[in-house]
Amino acid sequence: MKLFPFLKAEWPLAPILVTAGLFLAFGAAWLGDLSRTGWFAFVSLWLLAAMFLSAFAVVRHAEALAVRLGEPYGTLVLTLAITGIEVIMIAAIMYTGQGNATLARDAMMAVVMIVLNGMLGLTLIVGGLRYREQAYNLQGANSFLAVILPLAVLGLVQPNFTVTTPGPVYSPVQAAFLSVMSLVLYGVFLGMQTSRHREYFLSPNAAAEPGDHHSPGHATGSTAHHAIMLFLYILPFVALSKQIGVPINHAIQVLRAPPELAGLLVSVLILSPESLTAVRAALANQLQRSVNVLLGSVLASIGLTIPLVLAVGFATGQQIILGLGTTDITLLILTLALSMVTFASQRTNLLLGAVHLLVFFAYLLFIFER
Repeated sequence: MKLFPFLKAEWPLAPILVTAGLFLAFGAAWLGDLSRTGWFAFVSLWLLAAMFLSAFAVVRHAEALAVRLGEPYGTLVLTLAITGIEVIMIAAIMYTGQGNATLARDAMMAVVMIVLNGMLGLTLIVGGLRYREQAYNLQGANSFLAVILPLAVLGLVQPNFTVTTPGPVYSPVQAAFLSVMSLVLYGVFLGMQTSRHREYFLSPNAAAEPGDHHSPGHATGSTAHHAIMLFLYILPFVALSKQIGVPINHAIQVLRAPPELAGLLVSVLILSPESLTAVRAALANQLQRSVNVLLGSVLASIGLTIPLVLAVGFATGQQIILGLGTTDITLLILTLALSMVTFASQRTNLLLGAVHLLVFFAYLLFIFER
C-alpha cells in the first residue's frame, strides 16, 4: 500500500493517539477539577471529538472487513466491534468516581430505544421516501426478534418481580443463570446466522442484484490490514473511555440531570457511526443490510452486555441494577410489540418508520419528564 494514500485515509489515528497519550499522562490532573465551566467544556469536547473519530474509524475498517468476508460475517464483525466498545465504555464509566450501578441497564435501554425506534424509524422513512416500499428477508428479522424478546424481558423487566433479593436485582444464582442463558442463546443464534441458515440474513433480491452490496470505497487494503487498523483504533478508545466518564458523571451531578442521561450519552456515542451505516444502506436500497446491522446491534448489546457487566459486578463486588422503572418497562414492551408488527410483513413503508420515530421522541421526553 502506498504511503500517501495510507496517510490520507488514516489521518485520524495521529490526533487520537496523541489525545490518548496526553490524557493517560495528565488526565488525573486535568480532570481533577472541572468546576470551571470553560475548562469543563473544552476537555469534554476534546475527549468526545477524539472518541467520535475513533468510533467512526472502527466502523470504517469493520465495513471494509464486511466487504472482504461477505454477509453475514461482515455485519457480525461490525456489531461485535461496536458492542465490545459499548461494554468497555460502560465498565469504565461505572467505576469512575462513585460509580453508577444502573448505567448498564440504562445503556441497554437506550440502545433498544435508539436502534429499534430512532434509527429504525429514520431508516424506514428515508428508504420509504426514496423507494416507497423496501424488501428484506422476513425469516432473518424474526430470528433476531425471537432472541431479543426473551433476553430483553428477562434481563430488564423480570428483576423487578423477583423476591430472593430486595430491589430490582438478581441473586447470584439468578444472575449466573441469566448470563449463561444469554451466552448460549447468542451462540446458537451465531451458529444459525453463519452456517446453518445463512440465507435468512441475505437480501431476497441478492441473486438479482449484481455487484457489491456494501458502501464503495471501504475495502482499500487486505483483510489483515483492516483487522490491524481496527485494533489500533479500538485501543485508544478503550484508554479514553475511563477519562470521558469523569466529565459525564460530573455533568449529571452538577446539573442534577436524570441518571438515565448517562446511558443515553454512552449509546449515542457508540451507535452514531453504526447508525450512519444503516441509513446509507437504506438509501442504497439495501434494507437487508440495515436490518442486519440494527437488529444485530440490539441483540449483541443485550446478549453480551448482560453477562459481561454481571461478571464485572461479581469481580468487583458492586451491585448491578438491571430492572427498569415502570415508565421504561412500558416503553420497552411497546417497542418490542411495535417491532413485531413492523417485521410481520416482508415489505416496509414510510408509515411504520414514522410510528417508530415518534415512540423514540416519547422516550426522550420521559427521560426528563417522568
